Amino acid sequence: MTGTDKGPVVVTGAAGGIGLAYAHAFAKQGRLVAFCDRAERVVEVAEDAGGRASGALGVVMDVADELSVDAAFARIEEEFGMPSVLVNNAALFVDLPFSRWQDIDVETWDRVMAVNLRGPFLCARRALPGMERRGAGRIVNISSTTAHVGGHQRLHYAASKAGVIGFTRALAREVGAFGVTVNAVAPGSTQSEGVRERYPQDMLDRAVAARAIPRAAIPDDLVGAVLFLASDAASFITGQTIVVDGGHVFL
Repeated sequence: MTGTDKGPVVVTGAAGGIGLAYAHAFAKQGRLVAFCDRAERVVEVAEDAGGRASGALGVVMDVADELSVDAAFARIEEEFGMPSVLVNNAALFVDLPFSRWQDIDVETWDRVMAVNLRGPFLCARRALPGMERRGAGRIVNISSTTAHVGGHQRLHYAASKAGVIGFTRALAREVGAFGVTVNAVAPGSTQSEGVRERYPQDMLDRAVAARAIPRAAIPDDLVGAVLFLASDAASFITGQTIVVDGGHVFL
């Protein structure tokens, strides 16, 4: 099999929120899906999705840690075979406090970069050899519209997500000859459970008012773009970033 529409899928940051929506969407297509997350509850989440018998595998993985990534992919390959799709979704965002640039300490800066930028690199590096041998593969990186407009008091997050776009473009140049595409999705403000719990309503309302389509975004709004870029239908699209924000940022 050289296509990607039926091979195993790896989704990072899949214990909840947007990542869980991606993982569920692939599972509904009948795909084998590795739900990966640093949080140990990801194992229970995968069981709730049907477990191994239904093609859902929960794998504890810290994307910022090389050994953890290697061990997780080794398990996924043992259970499912070589992944044909990687969705690099894991990121630090909701739990980051709003901080002026001069108040961001080096430890926090480094941790954001480790998860949000090193993580996609480590996961892609581990997934790519199998994709290259297969002669096909899809990597979908999750960026953010903050990479385009800046993030108010979120300098570290905005910088990391801009880095994801650069990473996407550069990697796409290197692996296209092997039948592997690398693209990104840049969501706008999305009202996942964590965002609704932590953000004031007036801030969420302002995000809605700034859109051409003036309604709240939910995780399911992002699924279509990810499924498309992960499919064989997108085999001639690479190095691109699709903004999914209801018409706030126009590129």
